[in-house]
Amino acid sequence: MVHAVRGPYQEPYSHVRSRQSVRILRTTAARFRGLEVPYDSNSSLNSDDDDPPQSQSAARNPGSPIVKMRYTSVLRPLAIVASVLVSTGTSAESTKQAVLSGESAFSKFDEGLFTPLGDLSALSTDEFTQLDHPAFPRHSVRVKESRFCDGEARAYTGYIDVEARHLFFYFFESRRDPDTDDVIFWTNGGPGAASSMGLFMELGPCRVTSANSTKPNPYSWNEHANVFFVEQPVGVGYSYAEYGESVSTTFEAADDIAAFMAIFFEHFSKFKGRALHLAGESYGGRYIPVFASTIYDRNAQLAEADVTPINLTSIMIGNGCTDFATMFPSYYDAQCADPTFPPLQGVADCVRMKQLVSRCEQRYKEACVDKLDSIDCMAAASFCSTALSEPFEDRNSYDRARPCKGVSDLTECYPIVRDIGDYLSSPEVQDLLGVDPPVRGNYSWVSWEVNKAFWEKLDIYGFPAQHYIAALLERGVRALIYVGATDYICNWIGNERMTLALEWTGQEAYRTDKLRDWTVDGEAAGVTRSGGGLTYATIAGAGHMAPYDKPVESLELVNRWLAGGSL
Repeated sequence: MVHAVRGPYQEPYSHVRSRQSVRILRTTAARFRGLEVPYDSNSSLNSDDDDPPQSQSAARNPGSPIVKMRYTSVLRPLAIVASVLVSTGTSAESTKQAVLSGESAFSKFDEGLFTPLGDLSALSTDEFTQLDHPAFPRHSVRVKESRFCDGEARAYTGYIDVEARHLFFYFFESRRDPDTDDVIFWTNGGPGAASSMGLFMELGPCRVTSANSTKPNPYSWNEHANVFFVEQPVGVGYSYAEYGESVSTTFEAADDIAAFMAIFFEHFSKFKGRALHLAGESYGGRYIPVFASTIYDRNAQLAEADVTPINLTSIMIGNGCTDFATMFPSYYDAQCADPTFPPLQGVADCVRMKQLVSRCEQRYKEACVDKLDSIDCMAAASFCSTALSEPFEDRNSYDRARPCKGVSDLTECYPIVRDIGDYLSSPEVQDLLGVDPPVRGNYSWVSWEVNKAFWEKLDIYGFPAQHYIAALLERGVRALIYVGATDYICNWIGNERMTLALEWTGQEAYRTDKLRDWTVDGEAAGVTRSGGGLTYATIAGAGHMAPYDKPVESLELVNRWLAGGSL
């Protein structure tokens, strides 16, 4: 979901970093530099800043009162790296040069020094187990078993720790066969929307029925897949940062997600080589192509390090706002010229908007596409939004077929959102999930601070996310673009135009494939076309949150996609 900018904003304190790793290396191998060059040449290992305040050091310490839940460390990779440097006589500079020249600096660690945890059943329900990997010294994962939701499949919760940043996640094993089924990563959009909404409202194993209870969801996507829900970026949901550290672009967020997936697959060996599908909704149309591309590009580096590459198989984008060059003009069509839906505006308003569509397209193309100028681009986007979207403000932006009042507040249109917030604000639920103390209290489904930070970096308009989809298709990563047909904010018209404009070698096969019905139990569920690895599909009668409105059809769509067959 794409939201307006509102709420307070704090400048990030980017100079604050944990120096625990630096202190370890100073005492064992002088000052080790360069290990993380393939992943982040600006690693905090290369900084000469002073040690952090005591409170930040405590926050990274398992024994600290800041971290209420204890956790067990499987591996402390930086200490091991330092000991290897000492015992083998390898200098920091030679290691750095090996990395820069393309040689594997990590292969030695996989020859006995790295021990994967192996089985998820070994995890405790009372304390976190910490997972590390020498290829990702800035990242670690804390995970525990959390017995909640429907009880049919094992559930896990935890944090992705990136120095002073902590991303919360849920993981549910497949109900059918967790040992062979694929893995799905899910994120909601925003930017700033919590993925708990996707879990408890749309496609997770249970739905919240009141502030204190849940009920099983028979149409959960973990029916035939193992599913992650990640609260990202930092500042969303139960995710948080110390001392104002923040993420304000999709590319910054992608680094953390790529490291998390690599650490997870390496530790839990039964998932190694399993097909991974990255899925997202709304602003996920911009997140997911970049996340997937980052994982794909990192695979070459993982292979050089003798780390098993991730089997990135497909991306799935639901009601995505991926490309505003095609989405902005579609707002006129969604109100005045949708062949599948009655006009929502009067004749005079539709005529006025029609005259402004070409001006919107031209101004946006010149300022945001041909050459990105932040001031001109924001002015062009503001013009398009005012000219083509304002007439719709008194309606439900997420479902043209579902009228409601107070549409600026999602809870007025969808009361379940309020119930989810109450449920996740419960101290008992937070204890069960292992929520860190800094974010205990009232849970919010959206962070306006994160939203504002992404807007100020022009992340919403500043890069062509659709080109990443085309590049992934060129490399054999399939793409599913599905759209609830009654959505307005990220509607089917803009999404279809985006797919038809994609340029890759399979473009002709896709464009020449005629739209046709796809069915569930003999009934038409929407229309679809496919070609060159790309599939586009609508879900009839569904709005922005398609799995919420049409759970049966959405699950059937995903199951067919996972199976690799046609719709």
